[in-house]
Amino acid sequence: MHEKRFDGKSAELRYEKRRKFMEVERVIDLALEGIDAASMVDVGTGSGLFAEAFQQRGLQVAGVDVSQEMLDLAAQHIPGTKLRLGKAEKLPFNDSYSDLVFMGMLLHETDEPLQALKEALRVGRMRTVVLEWCYDGLQEFGPPLEYRLSEKMIREWSKQAGFVKFTKHALTNLMLYILDVE
Repeated sequence: MHEKRFDGKSAELRYEKRRKFMEVERVIDLALEGIDAASMVDVGTGSGLFAEAFQQRGLQVAGVDVSQEMLDLAAQHIPGTKLRLGKAEKLPFNDSYSDLVFMGMLLHETDEPLQALKEALRVGRMRTVVLEWCYDGLQEFGPPLEYRLSEKMIREWSKQAGFVKFTKHALTNLMLYILDVE
C-alpha cells in the first residue's frame, strides 16, 4: 500500500467525532458559497462522508477512490451514486463532467499533486475544493509534517494547473482551499 494513504480502519472514517473535527457542514457551506452547483465529484471519496453531505444538499454526486473496499463502504451510505475505481491523477470522468470537484484530505496522498489538480480542472466546470491538514506540525494526529502540503505549494500548483482564483479558509483543525475556474 502507498505509504501516505490512510491505512486505518474504515469504520473510523464515519465517527461523529471525526465529522465534527472535519467541520463537514461548514466545509460544504464554504464549498458551495457563491456558485450554483448541481453536481460534484468527490475524489478520494473514502467512506463517502462528504459525498453524502453534498448529496443531502441536493447535488448529484459521483465518487472515485483507489480502494474498492472504500467504494463498497461509500455505496452503503450513498446508494445509487456513481462510484468508480481510479486515481486523482487520472480521473475516470469526461471533461467538464461536474460543477464542483472536492478533494478531502487527499491531495497530500497523491503521487503527483499538480497532475491531480490538472485533472480536477479538466473534470470540474466551476470550482475545485481542497481540504487538507494544517502545515504547522502542532497537531498530535494526522500525517507527519513531511507529508503535509503548505499553502504556498497548493497555491503554486493551482496556478500551474490553470485555476484563476485561489481562496483559503482556516478551519479549526484543517485548511480549506477554494480553486475557481473563473
